[in-house]
Formats: sequence, C-alpha cells, structure tokens
Amino acid sequence: MDEPEVQRALGRVVAALPGGGEVRDGQERMALAVAAAIESGRHLVVQAGTGTGKSLAYLVPALLSGRRVVVATATKALQDQLAGKDLPFLREHLGAPFEFAVLKGRANYLCLQRAFEVAGGGDQLTIDDDDDDDGGHGRSDPSSLSGQVRRLLEWAASSETGDRAELGFEPSPRAWGQVSVTAMECPGAARCPKGEVCFAERARQRAESADIVVVNTHLYGTHLASGGHVLPDHDVVVFDEAHELEDVASSSLGLELGSGRFRALARSARPVVDGAERGALDDLEGVGVRWEAALAGLEGKRLPPGLGDAITDVITLAQERAARAVAAIRASKGDEARRGRALQAGGHLTGDLQFVASLSEGFVAWVEGPGHSPVLRCAPIDVGALLAERLWGTTTAVLTSATIPPLLPARLGIPADEVDELDVGSPFDYEHQSLLYCAVRLPDPRDPAYETAMHDELEALISAAGGRTLALFTSWRAMTAAAQALAPRLPWTVLTQSDLPKPALVEAFTSEETACLFATMGFWQGVDVPGPSLSLVTIDRIPFPRPDEPLLQARRDRAGSGAFRTIDLPRAATMLAQGAGRLIRSTSDRGVVAVLDPRLAKAGYRWDLVRAVPPMHRTRHLDEVRAFLAPLHAASAS
Repeated sequence: MDEPEVQRALGRVVAALPGGGEVRDGQERMALAVAAAIESGRHLVVQAGTGTGKSLAYLVPALLSGRRVVVATATKALQDQLAGKDLPFLREHLGAPFEFAVLKGRANYLCLQRAFEVAGGGDQLTIDDDDDDDGGHGRSDPSSLSGQVRRLLEWAASSETGDRAELGFEPSPRAWGQVSVTAMECPGAARCPKGEVCFAERARQRAESADIVVVNTHLYGTHLASGGHVLPDHDVVVFDEAHELEDVASSSLGLELGSGRFRALARSARPVVDGAERGALDDLEGVGVRWEAALAGLEGKRLPPGLGDAITDVITLAQERAARAVAAIRASKGDEARRGRALQAGGHLTGDLQFVASLSEGFVAWVEGPGHSPVLRCAPIDVGALLAERLWGTTTAVLTSATIPPLLPARLGIPADEVDELDVGSPFDYEHQSLLYCAVRLPDPRDPAYETAMHDELEALISAAGGRTLALFTSWRAMTAAAQALAPRLPWTVLTQSDLPKPALVEAFTSEETACLFATMGFWQGVDVPGPSLSLVTIDRIPFPRPDEPLLQARRDRAGSGAFRTIDLPRAATMLAQGAGRLIRSTSDRGVVAVLDPRLAKAGYRWDLVRAVPPMHRTRHLDEVRAFLAPLHAASAS
C-alpha cells in the first residue's frame, strides 16, 4: 500500500460522494498518515476537526491494507453511520472487495435458549419474575411484562439477527432480560443446546470472516479486560471519538457489584438446585440485603483502602455463601443449559468478590446509585499501565477525534517513542463563519448573583439570534432553572432535555427553525444540526469536572500539586471544545458560541481553554454579537 494507491482510492471515493467533490488537504494528510501507521506498526493520534471526513480518511487505507481492522466508536450514532452509510458506500465505490460486520455485546442479542425456556412449550409463559401481575398470560395487555415477552418471542421466530436494535418497539429492561443473557451468564456455544443457531455466535462468526469489524468502545474495553477473548484477532484498531477512551477504559477494566448480582444468581439457580440445597440460595439472597445495608448512605463517596469493616465483613460472608451456592449448582442434576448459565454467573460473581476483597492500591472504590439500590464500583486510577500491558505492545492503534485532549498519549500509556501525533485542522473558515463571545460583564458563576444575571444575558442573546439556540448547561438544575425563567419571556418554543428522547428532541429542534433547545452534558457532543436552525450555542459555565467525583479525586491525589493542570483543565478544555463544536457543521453555517462564564476572559488558565476551541474570531462585546447575528436572523426571516 503506497501513497499513490491511497491517494487514487481516496480521490475515487470522494468523487463518488453525492454532489461530487475533491479530497480535502486535511483528509488526504490523515489518510496517508493512517496508511503509514499501519505499514510501520507505529501508533497514530490524529486531531481531525469537524468536516475533515475522517471516517473515509481511516477506512480507505484500512481497507487497502489487507489487515483485519476493528473500529471502535464511543457513540451509537457514529457506529450507525459507519455500518449504515460509510462502509456500504465504500463497498460500492472503493474498487476493492471487502466484508464488514458489526459486533455488539452478548446482551444485545436475543438468546434462543432463554426464549425456548420462557416459551415453556405452551400458552403459559415461564417468566422468571415474581412481580408479573398477570399470571404470565398478558394477552389483554401487550405492554405488560408477559405481553412484551410474547412480542419478543414472535419477533425471534422471524428475525435473522436477533439484534435488539432491529425491534419495532422498545421492551422494558425486565422483558428483555427474560430472553437475553450477559457474557457473565453464557456458558458458550459448545455447552448450550442452541449454540449452533445462537444469534450472538452467528454475529461473532460474521466478524471472524470480516475485514472491518465495527464495535463500541465499551465492548473493546471488555475485550481487553477478558484477556483478548471477546473480539476476533485483529492487527489494527481505530478508536474514533478517542477523547472518550480513558473514561471508557476505566469503566471496562473495573467492575461494579450490586445486590442484584446475588439475587440474579439465586434466581437462575433455583430451577436446577434440589430442595435440600436451596437453603444455600436463600442465604445468597440474604447477602444481597446485607450488601445494600453496608453501602447505604455512602452514595457518591470514595471508600478508604480496605473498604471499611462493614463492607469487608459482608464481602467475606458473600464469598462463603457464593461458594456454597456454586457447589450446590455443580452438584445438581437439573437442566444442563440452565445449570451451565448459573455456573457461569457464579464463577464471575466469586471472581469479582475475590477481586474486591484483595483490591490493589492502583484501584479506587466508591458507591453509586440510588439509595434503594447502591452499587460498589471499582476502577483503575491510571489506565495507562493496563493498556500498555494489554494493547499497545500487540496491536497498532489509530486514535482520532475532532478534539484530542492534551497529553492523551501519555495518559493512555502509549510509549512516547512509539507514537506519532498529527493535527490536520478543519476545512471550515471559523474566523469568518463564527464568533466566540465571552460574557465578561457577568458575575463569577460562584457568586449568588450569577444565575439571575446569566438568565438576562441568555435572553438577550437568544433574542438577537431570533431563537435558533442550543443552550448547553453543566447541570440539570441549571438547565431547569433557565428554562423555567426564560420560556415565559421568549416568543419561541423552548424545548428541554426532559421533554423527549434525544433523537426525537433533536428532530423537533431541527424541524422548527426558531426553536430553542436547553440541554445538559449528553448534548455537548454527538449533536449535528447544520443550517439556520442552529445559529447560537450558549455554554453556561466552563465545564470543570465535579470536585467530589471519586475516580478523579483519586487521580488528583496521585497528581499532587499539578492536579488542576493535568486532571481538571484538560477535561474542561475538551468538553468546552466539544460543546463549541456543535455550531459549525458545514461550510455554509454561520453563528456565535457564547460562553456565559467570565473566567474564560479573566482566569490565568484562560488560554488553555481558548486554544482548545476552534479558531473563531473573539469578542467581549454583546453589541458585536448582535451585529454578527442580525443578518443571519434577517436572512432566515425573509
């Protein structure tokens, strides 16, 4: 794979795009760098601004390389774009045959064995849930638990993939749980009666024969945590949306343990354990109650080394009772498929209990969740060492995003002499298409007078834009307060994140040109609204992470006096850039990003933040914002 080959292929593909086109400089530079990385085995980190066309820039050389490549994305939207648009387009226009597959976690596929067991061979569903209120019939109410399960069984009979994403309705978690299994429960195809026709196994077989395998980053983290047993062998991995990788890896390489794990194992084992041994299962469920009591009141808190006496005592008891339950399952003579799932789940539970009991100093533990169902979470403080051990030495990696956080390679443990870094910029003319405004006259966000003043400033900005605003907030409380204050004062529709599911909300915002959308952190990235429907993006505060977030607390402790610059500031800069990046999505877009936090113009660290956002023309003057927006408002109104 030489440079001319990559250039010709990329040119051919781009020319075939709707409306035609030419390869952009940044896109070509990225494609050539990806090709060189694959050939040399050196890792590559590429910042590719919005509009670069980065998916084609890495897919074309990946496909030409002849290597098996896994592409890991942090969001479902990008995964759908790759599998539903980019790869089918390339298969038609690249001029080189290839196969691709999408692989998801096992729980995303219906389990035919569970479906067979639930169907029960007759009208009476054998639903594994004591709370089903219709006796398992559900004929009169399709939204009941058994009604949903019947719909799932009917769908399973005709589905070719068993992929939950292809359902025509959204089942409740309880309903889907009746016909699916997690990786911690599945005993494997060889030990399952339905193994030869298993939807999840067939998806894996398709991935085994594919040139490109598309997964989400969480599944890739699970692959690393398993020691490399989840995904097919591959030579190259591309992490798109790589700014998410550190957090996803922390989650995947850790674990969570709640009382539901104890109840679920006991419930799955009851059909196969004889009456004399069922006392072990009752005792296991009792541990779940004690687990909740031990964690009660600790939600949001970081636990000390050793976890504390109360938790340690429950872990010791849980280990004993889990071992008894597994022994009872192993000695049972019940249905082999159910027995295999229970043994698999029991093995994972005992392993996780042992992990927590001997938690290493490189991990932090804390409690999450609502008071009625707290969960213990453990995660590595520094993922770099684990990734260096399990990934960087064996697989060539390309990491790309519109926003690459400062010091990302070092934070991820990539050896400095084994990685190249590249910034290919963006094709957009931010200097003329956009304006970055800092409301320097506002009080400090920590001042009690800030909120009222911020609402007034926000009203003035939205009025100047004629609606057409995506207002981003760093907390749900701030979003709700702003919407309640401003909706009565504005003549345009004000939508909030609580009104609709995200896809429907973005559609409603896009379809009504003058509407405003008030949203929180989930909308700072992954929202693409080109055109006049979005002329103003406002950001209420610099998005510093919460000071009491347990994992970041542990990282701050490790960083010492440099914690603010190495932990907090890079995260804030990345999120600010992601939020600002919602504005300009095409070469014809124009608009304003308004940051309603005067620290952006006054704080000693301000340039770290300003340099992270696209290179927009900057101002502190509201009149300049009004002058910039006026022709946009007038053009849309006409």
